[in-house]
Amino acid sequence: MTKALDETQEVTGQSTKGPWFLELGSAEGTTRARLELGRPLVLGAGATADVRVADPTVSARHCRITGTPRGLVVDDLGSKNGVFVGSARVPHAVLGGRTGVFVIGRTTVVARAEEPDGAGQGAGIPGLVGCSAAMLHVADLVRRHAPLRAPVLVHGESGTGKDVIAQALHRLSGRAGAYVPLNAGAFTESLADGELFGHRRGAFTGAIATRAGAFEQAQRGTLFLDEVAELSPSVQVKLLRVVEDGAVRPVGATQPVPVDVRVVSATWAPLEDWVREGRFRADLLHRLSTVVIQVPPLRQRKSDIPMLAHALLARYVPEVGPRRLTSSAVAKLTAHTWPGNVRELGAVLYRAAVDAAGGVIDASHVELAASSGGRRPNALSPDEALDLLERHRGVTAAAARAVGVPRSTFRSWLRKVPA
Repeated sequence: MTKALDETQEVTGQSTKGPWFLELGSAEGTTRARLELGRPLVLGAGATADVRVADPTVSARHCRITGTPRGLVVDDLGSKNGVFVGSARVPHAVLGGRTGVFVIGRTTVVARAEEPDGAGQGAGIPGLVGCSAAMLHVADLVRRHAPLRAPVLVHGESGTGKDVIAQALHRLSGRAGAYVPLNAGAFTESLADGELFGHRRGAFTGAIATRAGAFEQAQRGTLFLDEVAELSPSVQVKLLRVVEDGAVRPVGATQPVPVDVRVVSATWAPLEDWVREGRFRADLLHRLSTVVIQVPPLRQRKSDIPMLAHALLARYVPEVGPRRLTSSAVAKLTAHTWPGNVRELGAVLYRAAVDAAGGVIDASHVELAASSGGRRPNALSPDEALDLLERHRGVTAAAARAVGVPRSTFRSWLRKVPA
């Protein structure tokens, strides 16, 4: 059981002179409010609260918050489930600086000194979970650009859900063809032509039948190129030609084949830097990034954590049964920086759901890895990748996890090792 601290919990930082903007995120949804300096607001589930919270674990008058020049002051009003800052239950807290996060019941409260950019329509897109201002902005971009033909580059850290954005773009596009996902880091340069453009029967030894490539499979649909930064220079040239001309030439074909395909690509890499370093073609980047959607890391959308946790736990019900989170568990999840983003959150919740045999996930069930700051490394050289693999006894998954990249990306580095 988590014990409340007797003393004030204070988090220092830069002072603010303007109003605070609040996002209260729970499994039921997100509530927003504006807090003027010196004008307290009571948060709670009851009719007398200034800001109503749709969370059955929040008391009628749960806590009072006051904006001051030195930060946000939070006072517990004798609530049943308490106020948590980090993993500590506190009766009183001062959150200095320009951003503060605390938990009431199973609701995460994020307070910012600047008004976040958001969209007024709400997410409302299947697959996209979260109603934070950051995700509303992403949802608005998806909604506006989905019906268009322009290529889209989805940029974000590993585990943020770039593939979910790509699928949402296709579902809302109205295109009649298929959605074809292809991991560009999962095939070697020698296989790239066949994977992307296909081949004709008899084109080479072993080509006993005609095979459609990814572009032909996605005809009148969407081709999703994940980890596009991993493409070799020669394949980048061929991809540029297809995007510009709208036609592919399968291996062994005598004539190009016209294709009507919407290309959505994704990467974690800073492609502008890679262009300056000569690792990625500038003209291809310009073609692929007609529209850019930046997916926020989980640490920048903490008010979405309760809703994400609810959605993830629902996936595990057939295997482990229903589970619910305690306030202390939500607080522990919220305090983490999530270098692995939503993918890491899913893994943590799965382990917790298995361990919580009684159906209730407490803070003790939440096992978190040490934070690495949520940043992806530059690509390793073949020798570096091989050395790292040897240090992890040949286990690719362990080596990839050590540097924070997908296994497919790590394997692509290994394929470049000279024979």
